[in-house]
Amino acid sequence: MTFDTVVVDSHVVLPHGIIDKNIIIDDGKVVKFTTDVPSCDCKINGAGLVSVPGPIDPHVHYGVYSPIEEAAVTESHAAAIGGVTTMMRMLRLQGKFSTDLPPQLDAASSSHYIDYTIHASIFTEQQVHEMSYCVANGITSFKIYMNLAGEVGHVYMDLPPNTFKLQEAKVDVTNDIIEKIVKTAASLQCPVLVHAEDYESCASGMKTAKEKQQDSLSAWSKSRDPKYEAKAIKTICEYARQYNCTIYFVHIGSKIALEQIRVERNLGTKIYVETCPHYMILSYENRDDYLAKVMPPIRSTTDNQAVWNAMHNEEIDTVGTDHVANRLSLKVGADVWESLAGFPGIGISIPILLSEGVNRHRISLHQFTKLTSENPAKIFSMYPQKGSLECGHDADIAMLNMKHEQKVTSDLFGGFSDYIVYEGMMLRGWPVKTIVRGNVVAEDFTVIEKPGYGESVPRSANSQISLD
Repeated sequence: MTFDTVVVDSHVVLPHGIIDKNIIIDDGKVVKFTTDVPSCDCKINGAGLVSVPGPIDPHVHYGVYSPIEEAAVTESHAAAIGGVTTMMRMLRLQGKFSTDLPPQLDAASSSHYIDYTIHASIFTEQQVHEMSYCVANGITSFKIYMNLAGEVGHVYMDLPPNTFKLQEAKVDVTNDIIEKIVKTAASLQCPVLVHAEDYESCASGMKTAKEKQQDSLSAWSKSRDPKYEAKAIKTICEYARQYNCTIYFVHIGSKIALEQIRVERNLGTKIYVETCPHYMILSYENRDDYLAKVMPPIRSTTDNQAVWNAMHNEEIDTVGTDHVANRLSLKVGADVWESLAGFPGIGISIPILLSEGVNRHRISLHQFTKLTSENPAKIFSMYPQKGSLECGHDADIAMLNMKHEQKVTSDLFGGFSDYIVYEGMMLRGWPVKTIVRGNVVAEDFTVIEKPGYGESVPRSANSQISLD
């Protein structure tokens, strides 16, 4: 028998350990591991490389500053260069899902280099009523922005296809809406992703800082104190316990937030936690340019260490980038208050985790694969199709050169953005081949597949999430 592909001579990371066997791939699936090299149409040389389950970025904003049919091309290109095999879009729509969702799905269907799926953000009571419609269309996770209401309720929505005028909106995600989202998501057996910052506290803190004419990343952080994260975490967890809803906290990067999450877990709340690369290595203590403005803000070096400790102790479950595909012309304002929050990062999470995590012995290679692949696949109902290199599942593989050193530059990934906050950093440990469903999409920092190869990943509602 002739197989489609054989990956030879790599170290293969499986849940039970690392094996030195060849990976046999047929019809896009891993079919077996062997020490010989059977007849095949394509042989991939993995000598000296580590093969890991395809990384999943669970937190990506694209389609906001360029329409999705273009953004899917540029941002999945950046993802593929960075070893990511599945990206999860954080969709924000202003109107009805029944009207606005189908055009988004159609426009995205022929544009991605890698596989993809969607979270739906919920802003209004009308959208709460349409959450079941989303589930029927394969969207089985929902996002709450506790930071968007009142004076701080301004947000850019995703652009309609073939539209370039930014879609600024005013939303009011009050506790009443939050409770209804949690209750409905629980009834649909879907997890709720939560941006946990108390909007009233943030509005007050920002007003005070502006009145004092403070202008720095430190001022930005202090105006949105980690205590405001803890307050929001406590609020949403009370609803979660009341309705038996699973909560997934996005972009957690402060010691205080992590401490509050421990409290809520001990009270029985079903919680999963995501952090981002910028909370691992960026701090207002060692940089003060407006490029690194983000919500929640980057914090202190003490908070950086708390994040690494939580990953090592497996209190953090996933790593997302909170990637925002914007450009310098919009990003940088006259001061920190006028600058845009959010920055690109989808291609950089894997090399940062390898360089600053695995190669510095802060996390193990096994923990790396759980954080980047197995856990997000399980939490968001893609496992075992995604998140595993076991036989019978999608042959999504990132092949890593743990010794390769590469300087980070804004043009390395080929995305929409013309800057990167990690510019000039020298990182050791990079993905050098990205394989999606058995096909090499990117190799040696070059994408070799065509847009449209990526497929939407089918998902269903599932209340029985387990990371064991």
